[in-house]
Amino acid sequence: MNKDHYMMLAVKVSLFSNIALCIIKVVALVIVDSLAIAADLGISCVALAVSVILYYAIKISNRPADFLHNYGYGKIENVSEVIEGVVLVGLALAMSFQAIMHIIRVEEVKEPWIGFICSLVGVAINFWGSYYILKLSQESASPALKAEGLHFKLEGYISTAITLSFLLIIIATRAGFDRMVNYIDPGATLFVSGVIAVPSARLLKEAFMKLLDASMEESGQMDVVKVLARHMDKYCNFKDLKTRTAGRKRFIDLHIIMPEHIPLKKGHSVISDIKKDIDLLIAESEVTIRMEPCGKDCSFVRENKKCPYIE
Repeated sequence: MNKDHYMMLAVKVSLFSNIALCIIKVVALVIVDSLAIAADLGISCVALAVSVILYYAIKISNRPADFLHNYGYGKIENVSEVIEGVVLVGLALAMSFQAIMHIIRVEEVKEPWIGFICSLVGVAINFWGSYYILKLSQESASPALKAEGLHFKLEGYISTAITLSFLLIIIATRAGFDRMVNYIDPGATLFVSGVIAVPSARLLKEAFMKLLDASMEESGQMDVVKVLARHMDKYCNFKDLKTRTAGRKRFIDLHIIMPEHIPLKKGHSVISDIKKDIDLLIAESEVTIRMEPCGKDCSFVRENKKCPYIE
């Protein structure tokens, strides 16, 4: 399978899983009338919308570079991350407000057993979807798919918390703590809202920074430096190392200073070897290396020593 196939398969898993989750939670909400399930349903509706956006984003990001988009369409994946982050943060704030209103004006939860069973099914679907999508995101090196896989895992933890809240309602009702039961559902909703808000804000910040042409992660930059160090005996120096990301693609730009006497063909061969080694270490990378002649301003010239690169 090629990377594009992995990505489309992951998007289809996300899409059908979210459709199943939405149907289950709509049924549960109608029967149980729980604010926690309403919050969970809101998250699943957002996830379904993002899955649709992601489907088209992946198709667009796979287009080759053209006259209008010289570096390709990779940033569309970062745009889908930003959309997901904004909507989730907004949803967390809205559900927090609703939870506080329900604490002030208490409402009873109906049929907690139905809520417990539906939430338990949601836990299974979310964790299965998270495992499968994260596995496919590693194969495709897509940040949008990684964000979607983490979203599924987050939903799994949220569904687990809601399942436990229904179990607590059932136990408290049987034990005769009727007054306390009415506060469990809005309390669980507040907890869920907090769990959503923190990672969603982090996702939004990271995706927004990528849209501003942030550099590659530190580990990726160190991989570039390691490759350059491996070939250090073939060139004088390097400078102006610049990196940026666009979706799953990595763009690397630098200048290599070559010995003055080296033939153009040999210099081109050295640069080709460096590019190949970077490509092996960093998937989906596009490397641009500009060759410059030695400016005779090194320590060997200043100290009147023989250039070590002269054969």
